[in-house]
Amino acid sequence: MRTAGLTPPGLLVSAPRSGAGKTTVMLGLLRALHNRGLSIQPFKSGPDYIDPAFHQAACLRPSFNLDSWAMDEPLLSHLSQRSHDADMVIAEGSMGLFDGVAEPGEAGCGSSAELARHFGWPVILVVDVSGQAQSAAATAAGFRDFLPDLPFAGVILNRVSSPRHERLIRVGMEQMGITVFGSLPKRGDLALAERHLGLIQAVEHPDLEQAISSYAEFLSSHVDLDALIAAAQTRSTSPSGPARLPSPPAQRIALAQDEAFSFTYPHLLYYWRQAGAEILPFSPLQDERPDKDADLIWLAGGYPELHAGRLAASERCFKAIRAHAQRRPVHGECGGYMALGETLIDKSGDAHQMLGLLGLVTSFEKRKFHLGYRLATAKNPLAALGSVQRLRGHEFHYTTILEQPDEPLFDVVDANHDPVPETGSSRGQVSGTFFHLISEAS
Repeated sequence: MRTAGLTPPGLLVSAPRSGAGKTTVMLGLLRALHNRGLSIQPFKSGPDYIDPAFHQAACLRPSFNLDSWAMDEPLLSHLSQRSHDADMVIAEGSMGLFDGVAEPGEAGCGSSAELARHFGWPVILVVDVSGQAQSAAATAAGFRDFLPDLPFAGVILNRVSSPRHERLIRVGMEQMGITVFGSLPKRGDLALAERHLGLIQAVEHPDLEQAISSYAEFLSSHVDLDALIAAAQTRSTSPSGPARLPSPPAQRIALAQDEAFSFTYPHLLYYWRQAGAEILPFSPLQDERPDKDADLIWLAGGYPELHAGRLAASERCFKAIRAHAQRRPVHGECGGYMALGETLIDKSGDAHQMLGLLGLVTSFEKRKFHLGYRLATAKNPLAALGSVQRLRGHEFHYTTILEQPDEPLFDVVDANHDPVPETGSSRGQVSGTFFHLISEAS
């Protein structure tokens, strides 16, 4: 029997930077190990909305975000226990291995390296070696040695152009004492389609199963999976206190869930269900009405700007949401917030009438990049969020607010404690924010 507080042996797949190929390597590893009969628990470092669904498709096990800025140590440890019945953990990093913010949050600065150190998961560094040879070893050695107590297993070489190229790279790695677990030749088809917020959603991929199977076959042919399994490690963790588990904002929650509304952190829904809440999905794009007995309607984030015409035509659904708002709370996050407003202007400049429950007017035509952690303190008690009045979350979108006439919802600062003008807004029992809730804040 596994010791209490000890997760299964694990690895953290990271890279020196975004775009090095770690997501396709991650998916290939998950499926390849799953094909061997292993139960693999996936995790995602940081505030990523999209990758967990790809992880689940690859290994048929729900993936959860672990975020050392937005989650305190007890919550991180509690979430890690979702792996208690797995054979192995594989976590996927975000951005570069050491990338985070300057000011520590609940448990750190949000970097993937912090999770690797905390849980004792050795790092597998995916190194894009295109355009270099022996010099790749200097990059890998720098990442290995940057933090002396960082568990580091070795590298997977990606985008290798020829056998000669591989030999040169391996010479450098051998000189630096760095283990090479595999070498992946360049393949133009090993890329996932993207849009303005990163990868397309898993549910939208035209043939996700075939793509993941292809990644697994490719990884199995070029990576020493036995050596990877042998490199996995973990360490005992003792939470410093009780976890503040995300509490459900209502008993019966009607959750908008389709291609336009898809971004809700998996751990939130998991803990809401664990606490006894009922999650009642409905699709605004299919003009479905939310459950008439719901205590709360929650409009998740997503891509309403890509489906604004269809949403505007969802008369039955919109009518039911407006009726609900007369007596019970409605809350929207990011894309859901946009749908609560008067008007959404798409990238072509066409204006679409939204729910009109808030006076918000947003424009995707006038694009402005918004990205970062958010610490938010409610100005007044919020019916839609129950007892949760101080939050940690994350904002990522390109939408510009043209009008926001309603009452500000929060006082919001970023990770450096600088004020953020996107405060969210409220009117009656309707509220919305551009950031996505991750956890309750201390």
